[in-house]
Amino acid sequence: MKKKINLSEEDKKIWKEFTNNPRGIFDKDIQKKIKENNKQRFKFDLHGFSLEQANKVTKKIVISCFEKRFNEILLVTGKGLHSDVDRDVYKSKNLNKLRYSIPEYLTSSKELSEKIKSVSPANQADGGDGAIIIKLKN
Repeated sequence: MKKKINLSEEDKKIWKEFTNNPRGIFDKDIQKKIKENNKQRFKFDLHGFSLEQANKVTKKIVISCFEKRFNEILLVTGKGLHSDVDRDVYKSKNLNKLRYSIPEYLTSSKELSEKIKSVSPANQADGGDGAIIIKLKN
């Protein structure tokens, strides 16, 4: 066991000031509470879903994320480059692709549009033309 060193009055004063106002120390518990109360983004990939399946899943995701108080949703829709809509003349080349139809579905549904602040294309780092960002109301 080490022998205790006698502290000077100045060191005691500095220590007391520090413990009363600990500047510069990161409090991970406070940061964790902030993250729990301020959920940022939910991400989901819709690759491989049909238009009907994607709409159903998107509806569930928006409602669930709204209830769980997420700020935004990143939906990866893909760019539609591998869609086979060119083969069927009765299919829309734009609205049959998820990247166009999902935003249309969100804005046309009253139940969902009440929960949504905005729908916009994702920036390049988040997927660019192959993804959309849905900002939710709080």
